Amino acid sequence: MECSADLQASILRVPRRADLKVSARCWPLHGGGAGAALQGSTMKLSYQEEYGLRCLLRVATLSDPGHLTIHEISEDEGLSVSYVAKLMRILRQNGFVRSVRGQVGGYALARPAEKIIVGEVLAALGGRLFDPRFCIEHSGLEVSCKKLRECSIRTLWRTLQVLVDQVLSKVTLADLVENSESEMASHVSTLVQLGTGLGTGK
Repeated sequence: MECSADLQASILRVPRRADLKVSARCWPLHGGGAGAALQGSTMKLSYQEEYGLRCLLRVATLSDPGHLTIHEISEDEGLSVSYVAKLMRILRQNGFVRSVRGQVGGYALARPAEKIIVGEVLAALGGRLFDPRFCIEHSGLEVSCKKLRECSIRTLWRTLQVLVDQVLSKVTLADLVENSESEMASHVSTLVQLGTGLGTGK
């Protein structure tokens, strides 16, 4: 997905808005069974979710008891120091990383990678695809949405959120560290099949 020069600058060099919510990456869903049924479908992540997860993954790849500084993460991921600082602050406040002071200080995981659920990380970084506030925030010019009492679109978003939660709640940071891209594709495809009931005879 192409981004304007101003938008790229706001993330990579001089981040200006803490609540920037735009599509950073579209993750394709492929594979057999449910994957085939969802061929070509995508899940859009915000910049904050994408880069925050990448920063956390970078910390997770360190051998214990290693630590990474904000400057090191910034250099490794090609992000501005100020933006990485903001992301690491969010991750620390939500209990995913801990900060270590001193000359050899920096950031380390607050708990083992296998205990960190990717769905929880993404929720902390960017919120959910659908929650009860969705109908309030998308009411147009009215105080409340005119479709509040009966809405098939709401049912669609709620169902998708359930499916997304079912997959992301079963993926840990350790899965991302230990598996190759092809291995993760197979793992996620299996989770999608289980979540939708496709390919299981249901």
